[in-house]
Amino acid sequence: MFDLELLHTLVCVVDEGSFTRAAERVHRTQSTVSQQIRKLEESVGQVLLVRDRSGQQVSATEHGEVLTQYARRLLSLSREARDALNTEASVVPVRLGVPEDFDAARMASMLSGFVRARPEARLETVSGMSTDLRRQLESGEIDIALVKREAGSGECHASWPEPLVWVCGHGQDLQAETLPLALFPQGCIYRQRAIRTLDKARRSWRVAFGSHSLTGIQAAVTSGLGISILPKSAVLPSHRICTELPAVPPSELALVSGAERLSATHRGLIECLSVEISRTV
Repeated sequence: MFDLELLHTLVCVVDEGSFTRAAERVHRTQSTVSQQIRKLEESVGQVLLVRDRSGQQVSATEHGEVLTQYARRLLSLSREARDALNTEASVVPVRLGVPEDFDAARMASMLSGFVRARPEARLETVSGMSTDLRRQLESGEIDIALVKREAGSGECHASWPEPLVWVCGHGQDLQAETLPLALFPQGCIYRQRAIRTLDKARRSWRVAFGSHSLTGIQAAVTSGLGISILPKSAVLPSHRICTELPAVPPSELALVSGAERLSATHRGLIECLSVEISRTV
């Protein structure tokens, strides 16, 4: 095992060509530098440096040149490892949960400013149903989540009403005895609203299509596979808003966090999302 301090001294002597100048560079006395070189030579069993006839200039022997090359690489790796550890120590993991049906491009645009402003943040996003995101918050798997929920159903950092509408494909027949529905899985607030609204209006319905994906539901509606309830922000030009069906109250988009105490970086993300979402709702 090589002593990095001794290797550093060797490199300095070779670079300076002088024990005196190397001593100034490493802030040691000349005798100390000489002792360090002798100690290194003893450990490798080879002469590493020789003086010229004047005794003033020092040059590396063949073995000294070989060891100096390795010394430079070892010292460089040492600095790289130290820098990497220092960088990792300053990294703050930030785990964000986003609803499965939230526009990914929209979220990426919101997060780009945060990442630029907070270079220490190591951001990780996961998507899922709001019920799953709340469970992950409780178990500590994520730190912050944007969830869909009933209005005013619990504490949050910020919340926004999310207008909901019935949508169908152009030319969709809504006079059918049984309405075909395109729905998200159990636990989705849109699914609950659709079923409750139709049951209250005593309209017969059936699940014709199911998907976790917003794009899947949107495509099913466009193709006429079924009608659905979506936020207004998710309505496509290929959809028609069904005003002939009973209106549904808005849901709520809420920014919530787990029980763990939040760092300044986490609070920065909450502030960023609060501002960005407020601009778009």
